[in-house]
Amino acid sequence: MTREFSIDPEFVIKDEASLRGLFDATHALAIQKCQAALSVHAQEFIRRSPFLCIGTQGSDGKADVSPRGDPAGFVKIIDERRLMIPDRPGNNRLDTLANILANPNVGLLFIIPGFDDTLRVNGRATLMRDPELLASMSVNGRAPQLAILVEVREAFMHCAKAFRRSRLWNPEHFQDRSEMPSLVKIILDETTGAPDDEDKMRKMDEALEADYKRTLY
Repeated sequence: MTREFSIDPEFVIKDEASLRGLFDATHALAIQKCQAALSVHAQEFIRRSPFLCIGTQGSDGKADVSPRGDPAGFVKIIDERRLMIPDRPGNNRLDTLANILANPNVGLLFIIPGFDDTLRVNGRATLMRDPELLASMSVNGRAPQLAILVEVREAFMHCAKAFRRSRLWNPEHFQDRSEMPSLVKIILDETTGAPDDEDKMRKMDEALEADYKRTLY
C-alpha cells in the first residue's frame, strides 16, 4: 500500500537563519568572486558560449526559464556592463519577453559545450528594436525582430560540481532520444490526443523537422 505523501511542518525551513544553520559558512572567495561588471574572462566566456538559459519572473510571481542558442558569440557584448541577446523565431508564447516588461530582473546562465564550469550573470533587462543593433546580429541575412539588452549587476563563475555529477558531456551517459515519444506526440498526448496511425504520426514529425529548417532564423 502506497503511503500518502505529507510534509511534517516540523521539518519545513521557514527562515534564512534556519537555512544557514544547516551549512558551514561560505568561503570568503565565493563571496568575493561576484563582480559588478563583466571581467575580461567573463567576456571571453560569453564569446565562446553558444547557449544560455534566461530566468525571468512576471508581476504575478510566476517564474520561467527559457533556453537561447545560436553559433558561439551570438550574445553581443556592448561593454563591460551591457550585453545584448537576439530574440530568434520561436513559438510566440513570449513568456520571457512579457515577463521582462513586468519585471526587468533577469538571471542568465552561460554554458559552453565541454566546459564543466558556467558563468552566471544577473541584471536588468530592456527590450530593444534599434535597427542598427539588430542588423549586427543577423544570421543568414535575417535580423532578429528585437533583442534583450541586459544591464549587468552581478557576474561570477559557477563551479563544476553539477555538471560533473550529471556527467552531462560524457558520451557514455548520453541517452537514446528514441526511448521517449517525439515532441509532437508528447504535446498531442497531453492536449488533443495523438493519432494511432503510425504513418500519420511520422508525417507530423517530419513536418516539424521541415518547419525547424524553414523558420530557424
